[in-house]
Amino acid sequence: MYPSSSDDDKPLARNGNRTNGTAHKKNGIVLPETVSDSVDRQMDAEQMDIDVEDIPLASLVKDVSPAQSRGKRKARKPAIKAQESDEEVVPKGKRQKVTTNGKAKAVDDSDEDDIPLAKQRAAAPKRVTKTVVTTENYSTDSDELMVKKLTAEKHEIEKKAEETAKKLRAEDAQKKKNVAPAAAAKRKIMKKEPESDSDLPIKAKRVAKKTNGVKKEESDDEPLFKKPAAKRAAPKKTTASVKGEEQKPAAKTKGGKTKEEESPQEEEEGEDDDEFKWWEMEKNDGSTKWKTLEHNGVVFPPPYEPLPVNVKLKYDGVPVTLPLEAEEVAGFFGAMLHNSPVNTENPRFVANFFKDFQDITRSKGGAKNVAGKKVDIKTFEKCDFEDIWNYYEQKRIDKKNMSQADKKALKAERDSLEEPYLYCYLDGRKEKVGNFRIEPPGLFRGRGEHPKTGMFKTRVQPEQVTINIGKGAKIPEPPEGHKWAAVVHDPTVTWLATWKENINGNIKYVMLAATSSLKGMSDFAKFEKARELKKHIDKIRKDYEKELRDRLMEVRQRATAMYLIDRFALRAGNEKGEEEADTVGCCSLRFEHVTLELPNKVTFDFLGKDSIRYVNTVAVDAQVFKNLKIFKKEPKRDGDKLFDRLTTGDLNKHLQSYMPGLSAKVFRTYNASWTMQQELAKLDNTGTVAEKQVQYNAANRAVAILCNHQRSVTKGHETSMERTENRLKGMKYQKMRLKKMMLALEPKLKKNDPEFFAADPDIDEEWIKEHQEWLVQQEREKIEKKFKKENEKLVAEGEKELKASMLKERLKESDELSKKFKQENKTGKVEPGKGATVEKLENNVKKLEERIQALEVQMRDKEDNKTVALGTSKLNYIDPRLTVMFCKKFDVPLERVFPKTLREKFKWAIESADENWEF
Repeated sequence: MYPSSSDDDKPLARNGNRTNGTAHKKNGIVLPETVSDSVDRQMDAEQMDIDVEDIPLASLVKDVSPAQSRGKRKARKPAIKAQESDEEVVPKGKRQKVTTNGKAKAVDDSDEDDIPLAKQRAAAPKRVTKTVVTTENYSTDSDELMVKKLTAEKHEIEKKAEETAKKLRAEDAQKKKNVAPAAAAKRKIMKKEPESDSDLPIKAKRVAKKTNGVKKEESDDEPLFKKPAAKRAAPKKTTASVKGEEQKPAAKTKGGKTKEEESPQEEEEGEDDDEFKWWEMEKNDGSTKWKTLEHNGVVFPPPYEPLPVNVKLKYDGVPVTLPLEAEEVAGFFGAMLHNSPVNTENPRFVANFFKDFQDITRSKGGAKNVAGKKVDIKTFEKCDFEDIWNYYEQKRIDKKNMSQADKKALKAERDSLEEPYLYCYLDGRKEKVGNFRIEPPGLFRGRGEHPKTGMFKTRVQPEQVTINIGKGAKIPEPPEGHKWAAVVHDPTVTWLATWKENINGNIKYVMLAATSSLKGMSDFAKFEKARELKKHIDKIRKDYEKELRDRLMEVRQRATAMYLIDRFALRAGNEKGEEEADTVGCCSLRFEHVTLELPNKVTFDFLGKDSIRYVNTVAVDAQVFKNLKIFKKEPKRDGDKLFDRLTTGDLNKHLQSYMPGLSAKVFRTYNASWTMQQELAKLDNTGTVAEKQVQYNAANRAVAILCNHQRSVTKGHETSMERTENRLKGMKYQKMRLKKMMLALEPKLKKNDPEFFAADPDIDEEWIKEHQEWLVQQEREKIEKKFKKENEKLVAEGEKELKASMLKERLKESDELSKKFKQENKTGKVEPGKGATVEKLENNVKKLEERIQALEVQMRDKEDNKTVALGTSKLNYIDPRLTVMFCKKFDVPLERVFPKTLREKFKWAIESADENWEF
């Protein structure tokens, strides 16, 4: 075991420190502007102060080539850390260094670059700097095997990425060369024949806009396409029509021609999200998102319904009457008393709730007892919420037990109230609105260890809400007696309404649904930006690897941060205020979040996005380890920033020098999509659909592991697996009965094929009897449920209910089934049904075997993925066109890998990608 570099570098858990450390000091320690020679030498010396037997010989001997050493040491393969994305890093063991005569020679990675720039002499001993990334976080064998698999393939993937980047840049350069003469030739023709409209260099002009080889993209939310000029149509007859509304642009056909424009009536009748294929339109400059916009505003939650007079909070055993505002807050806590112990038993949640509850109670007049005297509620432990809990629990039970007719009526009433808010009209197109409901009041829960969990989230009033709508459109009416905070007409944004919530001061928005054209454009822009990064990734990596040794502290910190973001998919992170949750990212890491252990192990332990704790131990490049030691050097202590000369803004500004619109978050999307493409390319197009789906999930899991999309095993996992196991056994039992039916028709079959008719070892007599009892019970419940539905329907139609005697008569069927099973167990024979033949039964056995095989594959897949969240990368980071390509190429139904919500969200990908599409 290597000795720890310092006491401060011991794992935080062993030091007894809090997980997320101390709050950030605004005026913390700032390191010198440059890295001095003495600091560099000191860190080199400390890094070499370990057992000689534990490090490669090449790291201890200066200028000794592998051929001169005592024996060839097998090159260490890089092991990929669980959450590392597939970064295509240029192998660092042998890089090309340009000499003074312009020729390149192979040099070891830890050569003179590691020496202070002032005096490059007395070089530090060479050390192996090949990246080694490991994981210690995954307990399941499948995850460990996946990491080993990715480790073995890492070099090949990196090399492929570098080759791809060079190839793309070469293609871009060639296109630029071809554009210039073509444009010149067309200009010459224009001068000769100016009267010919067909000679205008439209295409040449369009290409010329991309002379830098990079798409200009200001942000992820900018629409990529501009509508072509369309004839103006008469305004549609809607509840709030917009004057001068444009007609929907004609959709392009495969031949490039446009379909005939529909009449306004036909257009309105056939109007649908799917008809507007924005991905086939011309690119927009991004300055405006829409020209016309009309909608009906937002839906506010219903007013508070007071508790019955006999339902009270008890304080010190005495019922108290609370002001309605305080009663509502007490009701929120009481309603979750026993069904959400993760909150009601959380000391921080309770403390925050009780403080707000006390403040509201006192500000609204205080609590009173039965005699009308004031009661000062001082202690939470004396509060009894049981009566409130019982009241709301009974309401939940009553709602659950409502008849189907009542449930339908309630739903119809709710749908009728919300129907006007479901859609808006954007540039004349009917688009679905996403979250048109204003968030209701309640107790803030947050995620992870949020410091404000339990605080009261106040009711939003119309006076807090700003409406964004098109000029000339009818402004939605606010609730009676209220007014909007403001009404704006801003076509450069995509939100319909906005307000500020009171807990974290976050701005909330009403946006279009995920299936809308604007959301689709935003997703498309995000993935196209990641595709553009392919052309620059090799240059970016070479640059930051070189800058890891830069003399300037700011540059060295930036390079180290880029390494961590690129290699380990860390989020960039932003500064947080005193009242905000203490969550961090790479640039905002503090002293206590990083633990170092020689020779190159780094442990990260901090609260990341949504206050989810991130704990991971990885092995890093030797120079990165050295830099982190410098950044943690005394006099730094807990609370001091690790990257004290770097901000997220500085980092993103630097990245944009490589590519317009590039930011740290693009690396996660790029790495996830690139890795997915490489993994899918290795799959065999053989086997059943279920087996192909498992292969897809394995590729998805590789991405999730590299991006560190972990999850704890759910509480219901074991129960779910047991239930599936019983279902599997049930299929095998059914198969056994079919085979016994075959033998009942032809007893000689067993002699001809004894293996086919052999008993299944997975099901024994005891289990069979239990399963039969379960089948009988299921049959009884099915009969009872059907009987109940029939009665509900009769009552709704005003007719008499069926008599209980009829139910009793029907239940005899389940009794007959029970007798049948007992007879089968006694004789060992199963009587076939009418019309059964050996051929039919054998065919049914084959179908069952296919279903059994598919379920077994699903079970293995579910077990393998129990600690990995596949959905996160599939929804946010993997280009959906890769999934579409896989499904079309491997003949897998898209619904097997994309649920309905994703199929609607990524319709643009489904229609634009084929089986040969590449990221």
